[in-house]
Amino acid sequence: MGVAPIKVYLDSCIVIYLLEEHPQFSSIVRNAFETSKNRQFCISPLVELECLVGPLRAQNTPLIQRYENFFQCQIILDIESSTYRHAAELRARHSLKTPDALHLAIAHHYACTELWTNDDRLNTSAASKAVNLFSS
Repeated sequence: MGVAPIKVYLDSCIVIYLLEEHPQFSSIVRNAFETSKNRQFCISPLVELECLVGPLRAQNTPLIQRYENFFQCQIILDIESSTYRHAAELRARHSLKTPDALHLAIAHHYACTELWTNDDRLNTSAASKAVNLFSS
């Protein structure tokens, strides 16, 4: 029997850096994806919302399509009602912004082992699940 894959929840910034080819961060994200073995990448409707605002505002149809293609290749984790309560508790306990609390609650609800981000502040409230791809 093989080893169960590691479930990785992708913070919106990771997806944006990759798909919008951020000059400083995209190569780091691309390398992390390419060198990842035995990992399943997960997103939520919240990630989709946050990623699409800029391209929709700019009416950038090719970028919107690039996002849609990317989303279709990921595991989509629905946001359950109980997740909102957990997010409220995380927000109250750790003074997080609502989106950050929701990302953490979703990752926890679906037993994701890692949460890839560019935010060191999330690790305190993420029980060491948060992996800042840009920290040395």
